[in-house]
Amino acid sequence: MRDAGNHPYDLLTPDVVVAAVESCGFLSDGRMLALNSYENRVYQVGIESASPIIAKFYRPDRWSDGAILEEHQFSLELVREEIPVVPPLQHEGITLFQHAGFRFALFARQGGYWPELATRDDREWMGRFLGRIHAVGRRRTFKERPAYSIERFGIEPREYLLEADWIPSHVRRAYDSVSADVLDRVQDVLESTLTLQLRLHGDCHPGNVLWTADGPHFVDLDDCLTGPAIQDLWMLLSGNRRDMAEQLSQILDGYQQFADFDYRELVLIEALRSLRMIHYAAWLARRWDDPAFPAAFPWFNTQRYWQDRILELREQVALMDEPPLGPV
Repeated sequence: MRDAGNHPYDLLTPDVVVAAVESCGFLSDGRMLALNSYENRVYQVGIESASPIIAKFYRPDRWSDGAILEEHQFSLELVREEIPVVPPLQHEGITLFQHAGFRFALFARQGGYWPELATRDDREWMGRFLGRIHAVGRRRTFKERPAYSIERFGIEPREYLLEADWIPSHVRRAYDSVSADVLDRVQDVLESTLTLQLRLHGDCHPGNVLWTADGPHFVDLDDCLTGPAIQDLWMLLSGNRRDMAEQLSQILDGYQQFADFDYRELVLIEALRSLRMIHYAAWLARRWDDPAFPAAFPWFNTQRYWQDRILELREQVALMDEPPLGPV
């Protein structure tokens, strides 16, 4: 791991951020606000006699230029269909810029708040827009973006956690055993389920949606990928089993106005949740040399943290043995 204080983002000073924005033809008024983002660095930058803009600096070495440009192209394709996605701004026909060794993109500032999805109308509204996104997503395929797989989101992250000695020795055997059991069940589910793979938002949780009087606006397609449609639906569900079944039913009522849904994918919900748990722990571990992570996630890698993950994964084993969630 890199030593603390020797991370590439240490070089992303306020002066570099402002200079990067101004290299695209804007004149900054000097105001800058760091926004809540960990994987990348995102800033609101004030512009003279105009609204502020958002500057997103991509984490070095994470994506290829081609993969980032596919993200941008997908956003612009959705916008052409009048789907409320916040696309990258273009300067002289370009959306991906470079300055001082950093790759970055600029976006218009989008107001709004995280949705609670507390009513049937809100859920159907969200479902309609996801159906429209997926209808566009089916038209062509990604060539540079990854595809959802147990290898990428389960097997490789688990191996990294075990081999890099992140897990304390006294709970390592328990994590090894239960995570292996989880992945065996996930593999069985994936092999038995035929799914239509399409271009997805990929990380469609409420934190990546801004709600306004005009409805949802989707932001941050940084994790867009190829996968099953249910990947963009299950993270919007919360509460007990009955609550989630009701929410799912209402989301699908809106979704199916614009796109077909394969109900066989419902068996994937707990499998995808299990993979996200394993992948998330490995993501935190891999980013621990970034000073922003110990500050934001002080509870990570404590004894209690790994004990809780073991309990969660045991619960996932039981949930994957139950009948799949279904709409009501």
